[in-house]
Amino acid sequence: MRPYILAENNWKNLKTERFELAVLPWGATEAHNYHMPYGTDVYEADSIAAGAGKYAWENGGKVIILPTIPFGVNTGQHDIYLDINMNPSTQFAILKDILTVLDRQGIHKFLILNSHGGNDFKSMLRELGLIFPKMLLFTCNWFQALDKSKYFEEEGDHADEMETSLIMYLHPELVLPLEEAGDGKEKKSVIPGLREKWAWSERKWSQVSEDTGIGNPYKSNADKGKRFFEDVCLKVGQLMLDICHADSKALYR
Repeated sequence: MRPYILAENNWKNLKTERFELAVLPWGATEAHNYHMPYGTDVYEADSIAAGAGKYAWENGGKVIILPTIPFGVNTGQHDIYLDINMNPSTQFAILKDILTVLDRQGIHKFLILNSHGGNDFKSMLRELGLIFPKMLLFTCNWFQALDKSKYFEEEGDHADEMETSLIMYLHPELVLPLEEAGDGKEKKSVIPGLREKWAWSERKWSQVSEDTGIGNPYKSNADKGKRFFEDVCLKVGQLMLDICHADSKALYR
């Protein structure tokens, strides 16, 4: 049993153990090019949450990792077969229920470890902070924690070199040979403001990518995935540790 993983824990231990920070990994279930599993975001969330939680725990952080939520916001992929959408309003309701439990039981620090680009929890946490004023609420995107250019040659944000390398390392049995992958070419918006990224509109996924990927995966390998995974676990683990040690009455200086 890893004592920082709730799903592996037991009542004998939890009758007396107490935690400072609860971490909720949140993924998605969606197509990832031709060669990657639909559960890519979930596998990444599970592994990075566990790896980061191990680092925090072994360095004195009283952290508990909750089970990963497997569905995310996939409104832009409604026509992609078996991409499972969870609306933001549903996410809000789930968060409110979880925070109700944590607040009642005295765990007042909470971090969402986000593993899916379509999820955006900031506005929800602003509103939930008024409902649960004792709670310190955080969210992070592990895929933005490091400078990817130091690890990978090709840019991308979905089933790209980074994600393919990660799953090659974590679950090689679930990755098809790279020659079966699409090239992940992204079609750019005809609207200049969107191309320049100072304006935003949801991408219509089946129009943006022919293979559902965005980013060339052909230079991926497990060694790159291992190096990135280890470093991102340290970075996220340090965040968990910092939150555990933070004084809610002295957060700024």
